[in-house]
Amino acid sequence: MNYQKLDSALAVALNDVNNSQEHGLKVFIHTENEATSTDTTTVLENLGVADVTPEKDVFTATLSPNAISQLSEQPWVQYIKLSQNLRLFNRM
Repeated sequence: MNYQKLDSALAVALNDVNNSQEHGLKVFIHTENEATSTDTTTVLENLGVADVTPEKDVFTATLSPNAISQLSEQPWVQYIKLSQNLRLFNRM
């Protein structure tokens, strides 16, 4: 695991997960612009990232800690951020 590519919220969330194979962490994956090759697409799709297209450099996915670890070791991944739960603005 390359913790330098993870935001602090994701690093904390990884410590709270008991099963490293369970897909439960919603993340944003930021890649380098020139990283859209066939190999990159294959790696992302094999780890469960959907809607992988060559013109995108930010992807969303629900991944396991194991998949996040594998992605963090890829040289074309800039950083991975934990998605925050949204809430209604006018909720009382």
